[in-house]
Amino acid sequence: MKEKHLKNLSEEERYIIKDKGTERPFSGRYNNFFDAGVFICKACKSPLYESNTKFDSGCGWPSFDDQIPGSIRCYEDLSAGRVRTEICCSKCDGHLGHVFFGENLTVKNTRHCVNSLSIQFKAYKNLEKTTLGGGNFWHLEKVLREFKGIYSLNVGYMGGNIENPTYEQVQTGTTNHFEVVQIYFDSSIISYKSILSCFWDHYKHTYLNNNIKQIRDQHRPIIFFNNKEQKKEIEDSILNQVKKHTYLVQTQVKAETDFFRAEESHQDYFNKKNI
Repeated sequence: MKEKHLKNLSEEERYIIKDKGTERPFSGRYNNFFDAGVFICKACKSPLYESNTKFDSGCGWPSFDDQIPGSIRCYEDLSAGRVRTEICCSKCDGHLGHVFFGENLTVKNTRHCVNSLSIQFKAYKNLEKTTLGGGNFWHLEKVLREFKGIYSLNVGYMGGNIENPTYEQVQTGTTNHFEVVQIYFDSSIISYKSILSCFWDHYKHTYLNNNIKQIRDQHRPIIFFNNKEQKKEIEDSILNQVKKHTYLVQTQVKAETDFFRAEESHQDYFNKKNI
């Protein structure tokens, strides 16, 4: 590596990037991090991974199932007494981690295991965020995933009274969480109005033929807003729907609270199950 790529790095970052070290598992700032943006090389600032390829592998290091084309260089690594594939930044050759195949963790069946100290996150400023809940979150995610302009989706839990709930805890109905889908979208490609329209179509399909009393608490319809413009658009949309349909279940509208990403087995559920 050239010295110009190392001069602004800390001692720990040099140990990882130049000397091919490894940070302790579960210690990195990006291990449990799922905001929308791009991860760049900490040394040379070259883009490496889109955040919509990031997933929770449970290994304790940031994991990605794809790279930005041409951003990664691979080497055979025998240092651990077995054959591994080392991954480095293709621009500066800084050490990132290792790549593994055949673990069946995502549809792409690839895991780039990366040190947090090797990368830096840059948020996308042109994306908006919204969080919606209605019915089982697997089905709502599948519907939303079909639309262009939606950059990333994560299913999870919001609105409850404990931190980091599990799926099993939420299903008891005692945590007061809703099953939700949090999405980042480009409003120049898909408008918030269009997303709400999609939500209402899903809503009607989910609730029209169901006994309201049989709907579980975590599956009741809710829309979380994160600014006053979204709140106004949601309220106007609801009024418009009420004029058309008298059977609609009461939809709650609340300010966004902490989002707890669901276990990886629930993300992109139907693609993983080939349904």
